Amino acid sequence: MSYLKWVVSAVIVAAAQLAAAQGQTTANVTHEPGKATVTGMHKVTATITKIDADTRTVTLKRHDGKLVEAELGPEVRNFDQLKVGDVVTMTYKESLTLSLKKGGDGETSVQETPQVERAAAGEKPGGMVGREVKVTANVVAVDTKTKTVTLMGPEGGTMDLRVEDPQQLANVQVGDQVEAVYTEAFAVSVKPAPHK
Repeated sequence: MSYLKWVVSAVIVAAAQLAAAQGQTTANVTHEPGKATVTGMHKVTATITKIDADTRTVTLKRHDGKLVEAELGPEVRNFDQLKVGDVVTMTYKESLTLSLKKGGDGETSVQETPQVERAAAGEKPGGMVGREVKVTANVVAVDTKTKTVTLMGPEGGTMDLRVEDPQQLANVQVGDQVEAVYTEAFAVSVKPAPHK
């Protein structure tokens, strides 16, 4: 298993219950001729109430008062820097941008770029795991009645994309290309307990 997949799996297991808690969620949609972007973010905070160094387990108190245990594997650097009262913040961000390329060259592609950042030695544990996926697909059909554009991707598969905006739809023709860029990032940071 690649290092990135291993770290992502560890993060998901450690954070699943905490992320299910109520938190702050935002979403935004922007568009201009030939381009549309959707972004979203979910942020959750919790306070460390107990640390078991032998099992590398921390007990977190969520905003709703529920206690959650998370076992932090060896990939979590600087475990010994954690203290009871520290505030853990987890942020998940994602975005999707679709851009129309008029009269594209017909070349389709898919490219995935992983990202991993870990806390430096001696700092509070934390880091970020993310990826960017870029896909270029060909427009093979436009149906104004159903408001759909059919795209063919690099592996020959097709998908229908619904376009609600009539001006955007009128701008798309067979032979054009659509570039989709999807990014996601999951970040965890730890701040020292507030002084009283």
